[in-house]
Amino acid sequence: MKLILAICVAATAADFTETVNKVNSMQSSWTAAHPDRFASEEDVKALLGAFLPGDANHRAPAVDNTTLLSDFKAPTSFNAVENWPKCGGMADVRDQSSCGSCWAFGSTDSFQDRACVASGKDIRYSAEDTAFCSTAGMGCNGGNSAWDWFTETGVCTGGDYTDIGSGKSCLPYSLAPCAHHVPATSKYPKCPSSEYPSPRCTGQCSEKSYATSKKQDKFKAKRAFSVRGVSKIQQELMTNGPLYVAFTVYADFPTYKSGVYKHTTGSALGGHAVELMGWGTENGEDYWLVKNSWNEQWGANGFFKIARGSDECGIEDDVSGGTF
Repeated sequence: MKLILAICVAATAADFTETVNKVNSMQSSWTAAHPDRFASEEDVKALLGAFLPGDANHRAPAVDNTTLLSDFKAPTSFNAVENWPKCGGMADVRDQSSCGSCWAFGSTDSFQDRACVASGKDIRYSAEDTAFCSTAGMGCNGGNSAWDWFTETGVCTGGDYTDIGSGKSCLPYSLAPCAHHVPATSKYPKCPSSEYPSPRCTGQCSEKSYATSKKQDKFKAKRAFSVRGVSKIQQELMTNGPLYVAFTVYADFPTYKSGVYKHTTGSALGGHAVELMGWGTENGEDYWLVKNSWNEQWGANGFFKIARGSDECGIEDDVSGGTF
């Protein structure tokens, strides 16, 4: 049995090694490395829960067709984390665990950060509430931008799994951070062999010592909209804060380590939702700066850069946000 297990692990490592070597030999805009978080492509698929344009289940807020400000000229670079340092949630890289709830994290984090830009209050909102109580998706089985739901119902407060028991918010994320790599660590224990089942939604806060009821804790957005076009995306991000964005993940993306990602090799694994944080240019390559929800040990401290202006992997096709 041990011999068989060793052969399987070696084969998996070889698969990633082949991808890494191919990427690093074919182009120079980004660098690949064997990912610590994943042992196989199957591990990645469990985390890809975003419905993309063209999918039967895809929904998105109506496109904002207001005219671009005539005097707007995007700077060569912009980073929301640096621009709004008092909004600590922008720098916080979350962990969706072994669950296809990326859509809820991309939605909730963009809501959280835009709320902070609007109010100046650095409050954490609940990816748990969005993932398992909203009408925008099906928990670990996938979903869409939740911005319409934010205007209709609102979302309660809630931090990460590590905040459970602190009483600081209503509904922290209930699924433990984990990793597929071997050996696991105390911070990131081994993920289950299959993704977690979706927790049940309730009308109550999970934190018993939190003084406010879930209903009273809800906070709503006033407007929800989709944004199209590079300049409009830049203007909206720079004016009101980070945005929900979804794109197609290919088999080489999990190996991303640095540089400006462009799909280089491998087939599509699924749709993934993340948070658009800024833009810039590196070695002549225009990029979007994006925050993932695979914890800070993946990629460039949890962030990645992807080619801007060419709709790389559909990154510019499904962008949404809202105002308060």
